[in-house]
Amino acid sequence: MTRLQRNANIAAVVVPFVAVIVAIPLLWNSLIDWTSVGIMVGIYLATAFGITIGYHRLLTHRAFETYRPIKYLLAILGSMAVQGAVIGWVADHRKHHAHTDEEGDPHSPHVGEGSGLRGLYHAHVGWLFEEHGIADAKRYALDLLEDDGMRFISRHFLWWVGLSLALPFALGFAIGGTLPAALLALFWGGLVRIFFVHHVTWSINSVCHFFGQRRFVTEDQSTNVAWLALPSLGEAWHHNHHAFPRAAVQGLRWWEVDISGLVIRALEKVGLAWNVVTISPERQAQRLAEGPARRVRQPA
Repeated sequence: MTRLQRNANIAAVVVPFVAVIVAIPLLWNSLIDWTSVGIMVGIYLATAFGITIGYHRLLTHRAFETYRPIKYLLAILGSMAVQGAVIGWVADHRKHHAHTDEEGDPHSPHVGEGSGLRGLYHAHVGWLFEEHGIADAKRYALDLLEDDGMRFISRHFLWWVGLSLALPFALGFAIGGTLPAALLALFWGGLVRIFFVHHVTWSINSVCHFFGQRRFVTEDQSTNVAWLALPSLGEAWHHNHHAFPRAAVQGLRWWEVDISGLVIRALEKVGLAWNVVTISPERQAQRLAEGPARRVRQPA
């Protein structure tokens, strides 16, 4: 990791965090409007789906197939979440699955830093500032490196960061008609929204390998965390995901709401997704028959 990359990661973490601190007195003084809220929620969903459906389930795990323009659109939306260029993100995540909660895992709370608060910090955000564990894209994401469109999207990551901030500004101006309205939309729909997308995603790396429930026997410490399922759009059924990494739908029980999985199902219904990987009840029963899952030891 170069000094420039490390400084860029620090800025990407710190600037949205500062924005949320500033947001507290703004909320206290009612310096927010429904236009900004709508823009924030709308772009949150678009960019978070870019991560959950695009970066994660489609590009990392090939949980379904779709048309090339949709694949590229999802990669751009994921880039607008400001969590890193698509090829590097996919490579890191595939390495995480290859070495989950053991040496080589880029962001385990149980390796290197121990299983306490230092481990949680490392898994949540600290790993972004370290070179150790960063994946070799030629080894873990060669398929994306060989895709001209993905290389273009990845190489121009900063374009999509700029678009991620320009879009709420433009929408705020178009709807509100004034510069203050545009700046308010930029603040809430840009910086504050990036903060929430960041920390919800990073909680999958940290919280969902530390607290929560387990059903299946897996060679890791992944967990399902129900209260995180809605804001993460289904990613918090993370133990299910580690039991069946290629599953397009990660909520395996009727009450395990997986909004990203529902969107993929909807795409399948209208012919925009196919070869959707599903996990039958019989296959789940086979995994459950392997024995009781080892529970993660909770911190004192």
